[in-house]
Amino acid sequence: GRHGFVVAITGIENIGKGLIREGTGYVTFPVKYQCVVFRPFKGEILEAVVTMVNKMGFFAEAGPVQIFVSNHLIPDDMEFQSGDMPNYTTSDGSVKIQKDSEVRLKIIGTRVDATEIFCIGTIKDDFLGVINDPAAA
Repeated sequence: GRHGFVVAITGIENIGKGLIREGTGYVTFPVKYQCVVFRPFKGEILEAVVTMVNKMGFFAEAGPVQIFVSNHLIPDDMEFQSGDMPNYTTSDGSVKIQKDSEVRLKIIGTRVDATEIFCIGTIKDDFLGVINDPAAA
C-alpha cells in the first residue's frame, strides 16, 4: 500500500505476546520490525523490463511494480509495428522496443492500491529509452 513493498527485514525490535485465534489453532504475534521497502516516487528514474507492447503503448515491470508508458510518452520518431512481435521502432530501425527489452524510464504518476502500486512512465526525455535490446544480441 502506501508504504511500499517490503524487500528485506533488517531487524526485529519487539515480538509481542501471542494471541490464539479461536477455532483455528493459529497464533498471531504483533511484531515491530525495521525493513527496506521499494516504493517508486513521481520523478524517479527506473530501469524496467518490457512485458507487453500494443498500439496504446507498452507495459513494463520494475520488480513488483507495473508501469504503463503511453504512446504519447514515447518519442515521436518511434512508430508502432504490429505483427507476431509487436514493437516500437525508430524510422531508421536502429532502436526497437519489444517484449523483454530493458528500458530506462521516468515515473510521472503513481496510483497506490491496497496490495499493488501502478505507475505511469515516460521515455520522452534525455537519457531515457532502450538500454538493452534482446533482439540485437
